[in-house]
Amino acid sequence: MAIRSLFIRLAQLIALVLLPLLATAQGSYAPYDRDYYHRFERYEILQGTNNPFFMTGFKPVRRDHLAQYLNSLQGSSVIRSRADQFNLDYLSQDNWEFVSRETPESNKPFLKSLYRRPGDFAHYYSEEFDIHLNPVFYLNGGIETDNEQNPNRLTRGVVVRGAIDKKVSFYTQFTQSEAFFPSWVKGFAEYNGAVPGEAFWKEYQEEGYSYFSAMGHVNFHFTKNIQAQIGHDRNFVGEGYRSFILSDFSTPYMFVKLNTKVWKFQLTNLWTQMTADVFYDRGRPTDGRYPQKWFSLHRLGFDVGKKLNIGFFESVMTDQANFNYFNPIIFFRWVEQSLGTPDKVMLGTDAKWNLYPGMQLYGQFALDEFVFGEFFGIDGKKSKRNKYGVQAGYKYINVFNISNLDLQLEYNSARPYTFQEKQDFQSYSNWRNPLTHPRGANFREFLSVIRYQPIPKLNLTLLAMYQLYGADPDAETNWGGDVLKNRLEGSPTGLFNNETGQGIENQIVQANLNASYMLRHNFFIDGGVTYRRRTAEDLDAPVASNYLQLALRWNFVRPDYNF
Repeated sequence: MAIRSLFIRLAQLIALVLLPLLATAQGSYAPYDRDYYHRFERYEILQGTNNPFFMTGFKPVRRDHLAQYLNSLQGSSVIRSRADQFNLDYLSQDNWEFVSRETPESNKPFLKSLYRRPGDFAHYYSEEFDIHLNPVFYLNGGIETDNEQNPNRLTRGVVVRGAIDKKVSFYTQFTQSEAFFPSWVKGFAEYNGAVPGEAFWKEYQEEGYSYFSAMGHVNFHFTKNIQAQIGHDRNFVGEGYRSFILSDFSTPYMFVKLNTKVWKFQLTNLWTQMTADVFYDRGRPTDGRYPQKWFSLHRLGFDVGKKLNIGFFESVMTDQANFNYFNPIIFFRWVEQSLGTPDKVMLGTDAKWNLYPGMQLYGQFALDEFVFGEFFGIDGKKSKRNKYGVQAGYKYINVFNISNLDLQLEYNSARPYTFQEKQDFQSYSNWRNPLTHPRGANFREFLSVIRYQPIPKLNLTLLAMYQLYGADPDAETNWGGDVLKNRLEGSPTGLFNNETGQGIENQIVQANLNASYMLRHNFFIDGGVTYRRRTAEDLDAPVASNYLQLALRWNFVRPDYNF
């Protein structure tokens, strides 16, 4: 059996053979949007206990599970302000087919058949079949100092979701974009040969990029407690703004996901097919077939009491499909060692603790390689073989009892060479985008996010970021930050004397202030200003830029370029 067909056959087996076993109503997944998810995750923190309907450590979440949680909030003491009630009404309207409360229909539908619901351009609903159709639109224009081409972007498309017999749900989104990016985003694209978060692209008017995006999934149940999803999308693990386990920064990928939730335990299995380092011709992707690689991840999350949730994960990246990795419970490290394969295996943990109503601590630890003697030895603490990423964070909801003023503080650090590998196509990347942190490795980072909702329809977000990282002076030198490089090649120091931030020291200070006003349901006008300053040992003077932007956004996740 061909390697590629092995993965496809698994998806066909789930979809075609086990489909008749479906018996429980369910919904599609709500796309992961930090602003959207913050609207309901803050309620859990205010309650000070883990909600019983879903675990927030693996995103996105299903709409029917979200609706169950929204139902439980009716009359709750956490709904303290007009903005809180607005958010609850907004989320309920956005998932109206699942919530138990009455959600109002439009007073004046357009042409009697369009916008009969505020959140649906067009919809049809019955017990056997329901479908929701919406346009997608994003128009952005901006001005950046010392940038000859002012950044702007036009995205348009369509999004469709629905269900059949309330047993099989689906979601899909198609968009086409033309974009001129801010200077640092363009620099990332030129260095990596990839648009952040996107796949195949074409040159647009010399300085711009044109690309097509497609995401979607189909969901169904095996039993009451076991659900499956087949899709082409992104996933996110953890509670932070960043993730060292799996983030939403990379390109969407094909995956099969199995969720098993029993009592206080949830086991999530993810099997994916990703794109390895693509080939290039004069700085752009070629039209040839790109090499593939396979990534699998297991995460077991469980609630300890009512306030603490702990997750343990293991993952493997391999350049060849291996049927042994389809086992949903076995240890990947054992498989790797027993088969003698050189696959990249990582393991670690994440946790959140609602220590007090309105306050939450969270963190992650992702381990690539560890040598006990070299870690605790006098000279071994700088060993190249001790590779890991660590995160620590804090959330404070309704700061100083000011309604809807929320604070998030986060620290991230990754040792040099953490997400690199010595074999081709086994780095922690997809379509030349890092799978975890946008910076890759060999860095330290401090983040502060302040969110304020002074009136129901207006959201203000201030993000401040400081990064210290080490860069490579050329393509042959490898200080451990670029995940696409071979960890055995180009190291100036060898096995020892490796420190976080080694190489050409760079420091970035960035601050973004964004304002989003909801004119109608899921139709926003966004305004933002960004200040960014980079200093480096190989620069004669700091590079600073100011970026001012204005945008119209309709059923689209607000892009953030915080890296």
